[in-house]
Amino acid sequence: MKKFTVINESFTCKNCKTFNPKAKTSCRNHCLNCLYSMHLDKTNPGDRQSKCFGLMKPINLSKNSKKGWIIHHKCEKCGKEILNKSAEDDNFEEIINLSKKH
Repeated sequence: MKKFTVINESFTCKNCKTFNPKAKTSCRNHCLNCLYSMHLDKTNPGDRQSKCFGLMKPINLSKNSKKGWIIHHKCEKCGKEILNKSAEDDNFEEIINLSKKH
């Protein structure tokens, strides 16, 4: 398998316009305010190899005993679903709201 370089970068959310600083660990893959993401990664978190660039809506939430809260995202453009680990600085009210939907 081809190796890739993880890209950890700050960004402004395309959904709610909140500025998101670089992650303290790994790479930030969703907005800390509204939990939306962008379809940037193809195979591995941080690979930035997708050509879709659609908004990824948080649609579900699950709990992993080792990783904590897992946000389920679905691309509004192509329909691909991707799981993302929540971050410590995520808006916990949005996490709670997402958990109430299912």
